Amino acid sequence: MELWYTEEWSEFTRFSIKIDEQLHSEQSEFQRIDILRSEEYGKFFTLDGLMMVTEKDEFIYHDMIVHPAMAVNPEIKNVLVIGAGDGGTVRELTRYKSIEKIDMVEIDGRVVDLCKEHFPGTSSKLEDPRVNVVIQDGLKWVLEADRNYYDLIIVDSTDPIGPGEGLFSTEFYQNCYNILTDNGILINQNESPYFDRYAKEMRRAQDKIRNVFPIALAYQAHIPTYPSGHWLFGFASKKLHPLVDANHELWLENGLKTKYYNPQLHFGAFALPNYVKELLGDV
Repeated sequence: MELWYTEEWSEFTRFSIKIDEQLHSEQSEFQRIDILRSEEYGKFFTLDGLMMVTEKDEFIYHDMIVHPAMAVNPEIKNVLVIGAGDGGTVRELTRYKSIEKIDMVEIDGRVVDLCKEHFPGTSSKLEDPRVNVVIQDGLKWVLEADRNYYDLIIVDSTDPIGPGEGLFSTEFYQNCYNILTDNGILINQNESPYFDRYAKEMRRAQDKIRNVFPIALAYQAHIPTYPSGHWLFGFASKKLHPLVDANHELWLENGLKTKYYNPQLHFGAFALPNYVKELLGDV
């Protein structure tokens, strides 16, 4: 009997992957966690049935949630990562010698434990001495953190349902603003603009961020296993503009070999299709 993982992208569209083996399944305190293996995508895991990470295309997501901000502000030293239990975002951040401290705040410790066991490719740097892994609600962390402390906050959260819902609120974005330095940057995963239910959440999140940050733009990446394959991220800052202040001469001095991100793509990622600009009210 063939086994397939299927995710409903819309009422009329489903995405399926043939799976070779189900490696793990459990209901944690917060969500259902499933880890599967497939011929096409390698190992992947889902939360409450929604795709999170596949071994085949995780590099795209993690490149694009980290490197654009690092190219805009090469002086980033203190970083807060919210969510990101698979460790891929931390892995990319630890490639920068200039970063001194990374606080990774994940609400579900079981995600971290299972990813350490099953996804060494993403979780390999969670033991880096600069990384402080905290199992706690990110909402509480940003409320209590010191003001003007972080140079970069990356919100690598699940969709705005369940445990991740509060990470899409105006109060949360205001608290992020408060704990960022004057040159601080906020990056968040911002859903897909293509299917209505995702586009609605994308627009709501971007509207809230724009009410808090003077600079707030969306940028895009192609991630095949996420709904529609067309995925957006948010870039928000108090002062720095991702197209004006990007310093790729300094960024290239890091000598990083990336599989997706590059200086040319940095600028192209912010060149959004007209239908997305209309959704965001930018036309």
